[in-house]
This record gives sequence, structure tokens and C-alpha cells, in this order.
Amino acid sequence: MQVIDNIDKSILNRIQSNFPVSPRPFLDIANELHLSEDETLLRVQRLKTIGVIRRIGGNFVPGKLGYASTLCAASVPEHAIENFADVVNSYPGVTHNYVRGNNYNVWFTFIAPSMPLIRRYLEEISLETGISDILNLPATRVFKIRAHFNL
Repeated sequence: MQVIDNIDKSILNRIQSNFPVSPRPFLDIANELHLSEDETLLRVQRLKTIGVIRRIGGNFVPGKLGYASTLCAASVPEHAIENFADVVNSYPGVTHNYVRGNNYNVWFTFIAPSMPLIRRYLEEISLETGISDILNLPATRVFKIRAHFNL
């Protein structure tokens, strides 16, 4: 992994929370950090290229927008994980998909216009992959934390 310097850290600290909603957000950030817009954009692109930044985007509360969301866990044989993940990832409402070290070894989050639609998608995934042990774990209470990593 490439080394990040103090300017990169300042940019990362700034873009994690309260990203500017403006016609030129990177110019706003550049001005705050006493950089040029071009340098800020180049650094953000480099940080994305080397994998420090995965994505830049908004976070929304699905229920407030009329959507349903759930956490899913599946028990997938080791040899089938890659195919299962590819099928799951083909659905536009999947926001995360990762492997864990236990019987329910593939976990993913799903957002869709309704819970019945999520259930239908999970049935489709099961039919296409042959994996029938998929848990649908919608939240009954949300504890939202603000994850901000001060670099």
C-alpha cells in the first residue's frame, strides 16, 4: 500500500462527514484546506485508485424514503461462495456483501422498495444458486453511530 501524507489525511478527515452539497464540493474542500481544486481532485482520485477510498456518496435512511432494508446471512459451501456473491451482487439493492468465518459465512445488506420484494429477491437468489439457508434479519430497532476516523 502506498503511503498517505498529512495532506491526504486532512482531505480524508474532511470528506468523511458533512461532505459539501454544492456545485463544486471539491473546490469548497480545497479552499478550506488551502489547496487547489485540481490538487484536491488528483489526491482523492489517487486515494480511490489505491483503495483507501472505496466510495464517496450519501447515506440515507431507507425507511424515510419509503424503502425497506435488511441484513441477510447465508450458509454457503466454500466452493460456492464466489458464484453466490456474484448472484447477490447482481441485485441493485445490495449495498454490502462480505464473508465471515462461521456457519453463516456470507452476509449482505439489501435495500428495496418493500420487504415483500426483498423476500422475492431472496427466493430468486436461492433458486439460482441452490443455497436455501438464507436468513432475512430486518432491524427491529436502529442504533445509528457516526463512524468518523480521525487520521
